[in-house]
Amino acid sequence: MHRRRIDIWLLAAIIALSLIGLLMVYSASNVIALAEHNDRLYYFKRQLIFLILGYLLMYFIAQMNIIKYQKYAAAVFLFCLVLLLIVLIPGIGIVRGGARSWIGFKGFSIQPSEFIKLGLIGIYAKYLSDNYPDMKKFKNFLMLFSLAVVIFLIVMLQPDFGTGLIIIAAAAVMIYIGGVPLRYFVLILSIGLCGVALLIISAPYRIARIAAFINPWQDPLGSGFQGIQSLFAITPGGLFGHGFNKSMQKHFFLPEPQNDFIFAILLEEFGLLGGVIVMALYFIVIYRSIRIGLSANNNFLLFLCVGIAAALAVQVIINVAVVVGLLPVTGITLPLFSYGGSSLVLTLVSLGVILSASKYRNYDYG
Repeated sequence: MHRRRIDIWLLAAIIALSLIGLLMVYSASNVIALAEHNDRLYYFKRQLIFLILGYLLMYFIAQMNIIKYQKYAAAVFLFCLVLLLIVLIPGIGIVRGGARSWIGFKGFSIQPSEFIKLGLIGIYAKYLSDNYPDMKKFKNFLMLFSLAVVIFLIVMLQPDFGTGLIIIAAAAVMIYIGGVPLRYFVLILSIGLCGVALLIISAPYRIARIAAFINPWQDPLGSGFQGIQSLFAITPGGLFGHGFNKSMQKHFFLPEPQNDFIFAILLEEFGLLGGVIVMALYFIVIYRSIRIGLSANNNFLLFLCVGIAAALAVQVIINVAVVVGLLPVTGITLPLFSYGGSSLVLTLVSLGVILSASKYRNYDYG
C-alpha cells in the first residue's frame, strides 16, 4: 500500500489537548475579559475562531502528501524570514510587553517568530535529507548552525529570548540526528553558553529575571511577582484542585493567566492529577510524532517530524518548568493551551504535517 491511516492516537491527543486548552482559556481569562472588554467570553470566542481555523488547516495539510511539497521548503522559509524582518520595522511591528513581535491586521495580529520555527524546520529537513551522507563534514554543520544563529539573533532584536532558545534547540536536535559528530556540538555548546551569558548580562531585565528566579522574595512586587503568584496558584490545588472556573489567582493576582501561566491555573483548578493528565497527552503527541518520523522510509519526513517534535517538546518543558519555579520567566507560551492565534494555528499546522507523514511514511517514492 502507498499510504496508511492517520495515526489515531496522535489525532486524539491533539484534539483532547486543544479542547482542554480552549476550556482553560475561558476559565483563566473570563475575569480579565469582563474587566477589559465587558465580555467574559471575549478571549474564549477569539480562541475558538483560531481553533476552528487551525483544525481546518490541519485537516487540509493532513490530506496532502507532504513529501511532494519539499521542493517549496526554501520558498516557505524565505516567506517566513521576510515576515520576521518586517516585524522589526517601526510603524509595522506591534510592541507588546516590551517586545516588537507582532504584525497587526484590523483587530488581529500574527507573530512571525511562530512562522519562522516551522520555516526553519522545513529548510533544515530538506537540506539534511539532500546531504545526509555528507553531514559529517564540518562545513555542512557550520552552515546549518550559522543559519540557526542568524535567525536567533534576528528574533533577539524583538527581543524574544524564549522563542530563540526553542529555535536553537530544535536546530541542534535536527543537526545531531543528521549525523553530525558529537565533538562539533561540544565546541559549539561552549561558544553558545558564552553567548547566552553575554546576552543575559547585556540586558538588565534578564538579570532581574535570574535574580527573581534565585530569590523571588527579594522583589515580590516586581520581577519576582509572576513566579510567586504562580506558586500561590499551584500550592493550594493539591491532588484534585478547586474545580473548573474556581481559580482565585485569575482575579488580577497572576498577570495574564490565559497566556504564559495558564498551566498554573490548570493546576489550581484540577490539581496534580489534572497536570499529569495534560502532560501525558503532550507525551503522546511528542512520542507518536517521533515514532512516525523514525518509521518513515524517507529522510525528509524523518527530519521534519523529529524537528517539529523537538520544538514542541522544548516549548512544553520550558513553559512548565517556569510555571513550577524550575526556570526563570521566559515568556514562552504552552502550545495548544495558551491564548494566542499564531501559536495555536501554527502548532496545528505543524501537527497536520506530522499527520500527513503518518499516512505517507511508507509511500513508494521511486
